[in-house]
Amino acid sequence: MKAPVCNAWRLYDGLPWSIKDKTLPKAKITALGCYTPPRILTNQDLEKLVDTNDEWIVARTGIRERHIADPGMATSDMAIEAAKCALAQRGIEASEVEVIIVCTVTPDMFFPATACLVQHGIGAKGAWGFDMIAACSGFVYGTTTGAHLVAAGTHKKVLVIGSDTMSRIIDYTDRSTCVLFGDGAGAVLIEPTADGEDAGYIDFLGEIDGSGGDALKMPAGGSRMPASHETVEKRMHFVHQEGQQVFKYAVRKMYEVCRDLLERNGLTGADVGVMIPHQANLRIINAAADRLGIPSGKVLINIDRYGNTTAGTIPLATRDAISQGRLKKGDLVLFAAVGAGYTVGASLWRWAY
Repeated sequence: MKAPVCNAWRLYDGLPWSIKDKTLPKAKITALGCYTPPRILTNQDLEKLVDTNDEWIVARTGIRERHIADPGMATSDMAIEAAKCALAQRGIEASEVEVIIVCTVTPDMFFPATACLVQHGIGAKGAWGFDMIAACSGFVYGTTTGAHLVAAGTHKKVLVIGSDTMSRIIDYTDRSTCVLFGDGAGAVLIEPTADGEDAGYIDFLGEIDGSGGDALKMPAGGSRMPASHETVEKRMHFVHQEGQQVFKYAVRKMYEVCRDLLERNGLTGADVGVMIPHQANLRIINAAADRLGIPSGKVLINIDRYGNTTAGTIPLATRDAISQGRLKKGDLVLFAAVGAGYTVGASLWRWAY
């Protein structure tokens, strides 16, 4: 007896008939908004807290200062400000947003999702959404997810936000980590391209490697090691990092994922208009760009002013690339990141505005 077929979900080349019959859109970034808290923590300030100095920090990381949120400001607050800025740039109301993706490792709380707080805070009535945890790769993963929601033909306005308040999980007695991180947020709106428009999302390549999970983590606070007097006393609710192991992995994988993504699209580093990497360490960025054959003038670096804002680094760097005239309509832009997990990702976009 022949099995019945449900027409609503009958597949053809992996897609439902209802979608296969449509001409699916491409996805493009149509607006960008960012927020950084006004308070600045300089290397000279850190010299008063731990045994370090400005020369050592700059030589090892490229960082000179970072923005720090005041005690009353949480990740959702920065995300809301960045989202409002992006929507204002696009000239639309929050009620038009259909999906909200918040990329963060520092949510306001375990639940509800920070996306819920952002949805309420901006007044995006009717939107759905979720949080995405991919550490420093979060924004690359989030924008790729948003692009696929649009390209599937199911959504027309997706808001992707990278927001992290890293200062809340940094041990300011640990000189190896406290010099690295800052706070900040960035948001983009992803929409369909117009018919015939040669712009938008091109491709993504990602990878995770859980064997490196112990190298960069916040050990306590989850289901494996719930909060207790002991975990607090042992300072286990802060970032713990095996610096050399993370550095070596990031140098290798940022290069490899970008190389492989370019190659499978028939491109080389010479074709890239601007590379916007995650801002974790200046030496990591320079090593990857040099091996890819991308000249320094085409690599956006702003780590000196912000430090590592985790999911916020790439949108903040994209804003600076636009304001400096280094990212223009029609340019091929390469986003790349390596983060805790390990998470690895790179994406290619043709800039749309």
